[in-house]
Amino acid sequence: MAYAGDEIRELSEPLSDSAFYNEDIAPVPRAQRKWGKWDIAALWVGMSVCIPTYMLAASLIDGGMSWWQAILTVALGNLIVLVPMVLVAHAGTRYGVPFPVLARAAFGLHGANIPSVLRAIVACGWFGIQTWIGGAAIHQLMAAGFDWWASLPVVDLGFVGKMRLGAWLGFGIFWAINMAIIWRGIDSIRWMENLGAPFLLIIGIGLLAWAWVRAGGFGPMLSAPDRFANSGDFFAFFFPALTGMVGYWATLSLNIPDFTRYARSQRDQILGQALGLNTTMPLYAFIGVAVTSATVVIFGEQIWDPVELLARFDSVPVVMLSMLGLLVATLTTNLAANVVAPANAFTNLAPKRISFRAGGMATGIIGILMMPWKLLADPSGYIFTWLIGYSALLGPIAGVLICDYFVIRRMELSLDGLYRHGPYSYAHGFNAKAMIALALGIALNVPGFLGTIGAVTVPAFWTTLYSYAWFVGFAVAFGVYLALSGMPKGGGRA
Repeated sequence: MAYAGDEIRELSEPLSDSAFYNEDIAPVPRAQRKWGKWDIAALWVGMSVCIPTYMLAASLIDGGMSWWQAILTVALGNLIVLVPMVLVAHAGTRYGVPFPVLARAAFGLHGANIPSVLRAIVACGWFGIQTWIGGAAIHQLMAAGFDWWASLPVVDLGFVGKMRLGAWLGFGIFWAINMAIIWRGIDSIRWMENLGAPFLLIIGIGLLAWAWVRAGGFGPMLSAPDRFANSGDFFAFFFPALTGMVGYWATLSLNIPDFTRYARSQRDQILGQALGLNTTMPLYAFIGVAVTSATVVIFGEQIWDPVELLARFDSVPVVMLSMLGLLVATLTTNLAANVVAPANAFTNLAPKRISFRAGGMATGIIGILMMPWKLLADPSGYIFTWLIGYSALLGPIAGVLICDYFVIRRMELSLDGLYRHGPYSYAHGFNAKAMIALALGIALNVPGFLGTIGAVTVPAFWTTLYSYAWFVGFAVAFGVYLALSGMPKGGGRA
């Protein structure tokens, strides 16, 4: 079966002397494409099977949804975000370039740093969150096996935070593990995903089986109805929640070329993403919903944090094995989803001075400075502040990228021109049309964001509009960029 634009393009001349080129962001030649559809599917299994996915569906239950409404919302969000995911991935596979390099076509050789750094900042926040969760699992693992660890004192670091020493140590250990693997390069990430994916599904299914036995079957686990008084209340929660689900993977929908540049063909990237994302994410979300619902029956209270839940098990070997599984789950997600994008973005800032390794180290340091334990201190803000908030930044970027690549350029880029002064230099290296479209796409959601976090009081119109932040930002940026650029007269290789 043939796929549009399936041919792989390669450089026509060496560009090692260009200031916009280094080996880490160079196009991947056909001979080095090792990722088939199962590699990409395993990548998505590894990224989807993680504690935030588990908590995502559980937070919808906490917001008032029934179990099937929560799963449907997650699945629909995944189906929607798969469309921009596959579209942006197309360029990565055809030209072998990472996201920051692809962004040069639309935003300019220097302008590409703006969307790539915005994406990087979000990734650093997620890296910190995932690393803190993994550190908590290490803390519980050690506390279950060693009494001396469990008795470590509470350490008060002032404005930084107050936590048990074991929690701080666990965070530091898990941070170091992440850094050690990223230092080994992109192939070590592919190896980790292939190793971890099957094991993670077994752990999740095992947890579901435990809940089924202890709660007395799925009936008691899933019998609770939704808590909405009427359909108006339901839709008032549903649409922001759906935007949050799209926002959850809005990050990867931008930097997916960082991975699909290693794909053998368009067929591999499309099938791999569809198989990996749209099966695993709803399954693990269901596990989160079912097990969280079962905790009400088993413990008399809702426990949505699997680390806290597993720490309550009576069997020390079960606790230790389960925490080990959560560690692997968090590690595989963190490496792929939260390190590769910012590492490439920081490399793109100064290709001759910043390597992929250095970019990865910078990601780790910024992730600490963002103090993820404080980002996680308010679970109620998980959807409406964190997920929707950053989707307002990333939706407009996707709108510009997709409009530029598919509508304006019709999938035709000058690969050599992405790495040197030429067709994408624009004025001073910035494409003003893309910048205007990006700014307007973001600006429309700013009042609603400020109203949501309580910084200012705004009319209800703005907060309602903010509930659709990713969609609004995407549509506005796409439309403005198209209007400013005009339909191409042919070819599209500019």
